[in-house]
Amino acid sequence: NMITGTSQADCAVLIVAAGVGEFEAGISKNGQTREHALLAYTLGVKQLIVGVNKMDSTEPPYSEARFEEIKKEVSSYIKKIGYNPAAVAFVPISGWHGDNMLEASSNLPWYKGWAVERKEGKADGKTLIDALDAILPPSRPTEKPLRLPLQDVYKIGGIGTVPVGRVETGVIKPGTVVTFAPCNLTTEVKSVEMHHEALEEAVPGDNVGFNVKNVSVKELRRGYVAGDS
Repeated sequence: NMITGTSQADCAVLIVAAGVGEFEAGISKNGQTREHALLAYTLGVKQLIVGVNKMDSTEPPYSEARFEEIKKEVSSYIKKIGYNPAAVAFVPISGWHGDNMLEASSNLPWYKGWAVERKEGKADGKTLIDALDAILPPSRPTEKPLRLPLQDVYKIGGIGTVPVGRVETGVIKPGTVVTFAPCNLTTEVKSVEMHHEALEEAVPGDNVGFNVKNVSVKELRRGYVAGDS
């Protein structure tokens, strides 16, 4: 699930625990901080935000020194993977108390905000939501052939077989004739839905479910790719 979700993302938010011993466990040789950052980069997620969470449980609470230590260590690691730390926002937060999530927190008076530099220009802000708002939307290649990797396949009563996934390139709409690879199965799309609403067409970036004719749920599986050629 982690890999499937990450492969569809435009940006990754790496949450690092600032608590004593917790950060060290995550950044250790087989820790999840390392694994998830590496997976994100390997799967093509080029934009990264780092949320340094649980700032309320540092020693002393909301410690600037602890934040700077973590920022330095994580910067060094993500640089080795391939990210440019100058383009990554580091935000000290507490999800439990809501510090720096939506509004600047008075518990972190030393924190002057994050600033990033990337070839598309500079951005800065104070909070996690600011960093999310500064994500650059990637170009959406609608003119290319349809490619839609399947995230899952469902059998829905009264409707039938519904594959689900994100449109990577091209367009899918009712009436589109799709071929699934590698099983080389061809069928017609009956309907396309996103968030339980019927769409006239879905474009790159849309996470959709689409109903296909005369195909059993057993014939398709996660990882197959739907194309229109």
